[in-house]
Amino acid sequence: MKVEFSAAQIAAMLGGKIDGDPETRVSNVARIEDGAPGMLSFLANPKYIHYIYETRSSIVLVNADFTPAAPVKATMIRVPDAYEAFAQLLAVYQEYTNNKVGVSELAYISDDAEYGENCYIGEFAFIGNRVRLGKNVKVYPQVYVGDDAVIGDGTVLYPGVKLYAMTHVGKNCIVHAGAVLGADGFGFAPQPDGTYKKVPQIGNVFVGDNVEIGANTTIDRSTMESTKIHNGVKLDNLIQIAHNVELGENTAIAAQSGIAGSTHVGKNCVIAGQVGISGHLQIADRTTFGPQSGVMSNVREPGKALMGYPAYDYKTYMKDTVRQRHVAELETRIAELEKKLETLLSK
Repeated sequence: MKVEFSAAQIAAMLGGKIDGDPETRVSNVARIEDGAPGMLSFLANPKYIHYIYETRSSIVLVNADFTPAAPVKATMIRVPDAYEAFAQLLAVYQEYTNNKVGVSELAYISDDAEYGENCYIGEFAFIGNRVRLGKNVKVYPQVYVGDDAVIGDGTVLYPGVKLYAMTHVGKNCIVHAGAVLGADGFGFAPQPDGTYKKVPQIGNVFVGDNVEIGANTTIDRSTMESTKIHNGVKLDNLIQIAHNVELGENTAIAAQSGIAGSTHVGKNCVIAGQVGISGHLQIADRTTFGPQSGVMSNVREPGKALMGYPAYDYKTYMKDTVRQRHVAELETRIAELEKKLETLLSK
């Protein structure tokens, strides 16, 4: 669906001021260096200022205090923060383009399932027994929603998402393609003969409001009670959250990280890519882990920045990394000193 906006409409949405033609219209967005007629761009980083004099974009968002050093062909809209305004505009555009409603005849919906107003349920979606979908929920094709699941208002489930039975997802969440919520946790009891006996996983996954879960991320159901993802958590693609894990509000985790069972991560933590966190740990609020860190012990003090394997103080880790580069040189110098010492002792 093609949606056009005029400069006047955009300025009204953003509370901006127009320099140029208020009737200039755009239907898509582009980087300022890759602009074309009918496109909207933004200028926030001073390193890109030179592009505004040559961009082909029709409209450019600029900071209110921007003073051009030469004529600008594009219509400019002055806003307090160009980057933040651009993000706000993208959200509006996405709302227009993704505003799907209606239920496909090719979807399966159980007789005792319920869904609210303005829902979209696409082709080959499966909605199980006693499922409750709120208002404005979007269920894209080939989504599976198991029995007794609850989905809050405004939540979007992209193609191929799988929600096992009893999964609870709050309001205004986004779950990207291929994510699996509620699969069994990795629970097995070793037996005397060397085999493993499966421990039934009878809990569920609870996801709060305003959570985003990336493509092919998996969140396991708990052994008992709930694996909990609290309000505002942001999860990248390809993340593994094990059973009985709890993620505090507004924690963000980058791709390919994994958290073992029963670990509790505090609020506003930042976990970079490929971080591994052992099970049954307590991680304090506002903890930051650098990429590829291995976390093997509790973090009790809030606000710490850690990195390495095993993870320790970030600043110390960076200093140690510099020292490691000189190990070969130090080895050579020590060998030379040992030879000199042997020579002196022989005399």
